[in-house]
Amino acid sequence: MTPASLNAARREADLARVAGGERFDLAVVGGGVTGAGIALDAAARGLSVVLLEADDLAFGTSRWSSKLVHGGLRYLAKGDFALAHESAVERGIMMTVTAPHLTRTLPQLFPLHTTTSRAQQGVIAAGLQAGDVLRRVTRTPGRVLPRPRTITRHEALALAPGLRRNGLRGALLSFDGALTDDARLVVALARTAASHGARILTRVRATKLLADRVQATDELSGQTLEVQARQVINATGVWAGELVDSVRLRPSRGSHLILRGAAAGTSVSSVMIGVPGETNRFVFLLPQPDGNVYLGLTDEPVDGPVPAVPTVPESDVDFLLEVASSALARRLTTDDVIGRFAGLRPLVSGGGRSADLSRKHAVLRSPDGVLTVVGGKLTTYRRMAADAVDAAGLPAGPSTTDKLPLVGAAPRARLSTVDAPRRLILKYGTEAPRIAAIGELDPALAEPVFDGSEITGAEVVWAVRHEGALDVDDVLERRTRLGLVPADAAAARERVADLVDRSLRGLPTPT
Repeated sequence: MTPASLNAARREADLARVAGGERFDLAVVGGGVTGAGIALDAAARGLSVVLLEADDLAFGTSRWSSKLVHGGLRYLAKGDFALAHESAVERGIMMTVTAPHLTRTLPQLFPLHTTTSRAQQGVIAAGLQAGDVLRRVTRTPGRVLPRPRTITRHEALALAPGLRRNGLRGALLSFDGALTDDARLVVALARTAASHGARILTRVRATKLLADRVQATDELSGQTLEVQARQVINATGVWAGELVDSVRLRPSRGSHLILRGAAAGTSVSSVMIGVPGETNRFVFLLPQPDGNVYLGLTDEPVDGPVPAVPTVPESDVDFLLEVASSALARRLTTDDVIGRFAGLRPLVSGGGRSADLSRKHAVLRSPDGVLTVVGGKLTTYRRMAADAVDAAGLPAGPSTTDKLPLVGAAPRARLSTVDAPRRLILKYGTEAPRIAAIGELDPALAEPVFDGSEITGAEVVWAVRHEGALDVDDVLERRTRLGLVPADAAAARERVADLVDRSLRGLPTPT
């Protein structure tokens, strides 16, 4: 077991130390991208840290993103240059330093039909050029994100064969960043924090927060705990107001549909489709490494209690299918939808539509001294984490995470030489040979967990031994993401459950 390994045995040992009265510099509540980012930032500065997560790593909003690492083009269009610059900076850091293995260059196609006016085309083109200026100012290499350009009708159809051909006169092509998997980013952050000494405790639910302590319950044993720290940070996202009364949020729902690639008619490029009546809002088709395509995104306010797992209403399904179909040769229907998911954005409360609320993050101190981090975007998690640790005011140096590769990370040139299947390198980086080796030692584990799947038994075993998975749902929903397509999760469940059980009990896997 390496210092970055998370598993049931390590959890038990760390829990025992916490229950025994170990005191920390920081106690972070919430195991999403923000909480894991804070734990890493603090641990890398030499502070002692414990992270408490009520369920599993990336259980909440962090696994329901569009999986984009974007440069802030939308913020630029709204005149928020500071936020656009911050997003472009963080995109560059993630794609070149901290997580090259989990990120990829994503072509973005803006189709130009005869119904697209020259004025509309000019506005989009100007925005893309401005975004490229930001890319250059923030020193993201052109080999990672090439310059935007106008392409011909034939080039557009080669990149997105499913486009409506009638009236198509070309397209604008730009490039942005995308994640292989958002949940894997969170797991990598938590594991890297653990390698720097942070205690990562999932299934520990915080019930009361004070400035210097957290009252919590171990969900597995029922044991109550009081975790003492010099500063408590609430990083529970849309649930932040349930633990700190003074926090006021206005959650916004972002719905996505999952389609088979053949239905969407895309190849390697995403397709950006303007929403009728909106000047700076698009629906997009995002091709994924597994061959599926995500269709998103909505931006609707959500009232009432925050659900553990948000649902996608039929109104969002109809909206997404209708807008996407306007640019495609084939009309999409509900029969094409093989999965759906929605995330809730933890936006700071304000007037107007949720789509118009700022995506800036805020670090708030409650009257009793608890720090809460809200707002922000997945792309800017590192900046949010650094600001939160700075706000704690503890004796430590400045943040170093802009130069700290996550577990499995390496420069792209080195990743291209890793001796493992490319699919594994995109998920595990330099650790990919270790997952492949599990299958080489036991050929049964090199087999897919069900016919037609790319996920192997070796990945399940690795998730339990090194990535903190404690049960079958941790593996299906957040380590392999098979749960995004219910039919795939059902086909894999029995095999995955058996492998998880054997791995937890230390039994040999069947051959």
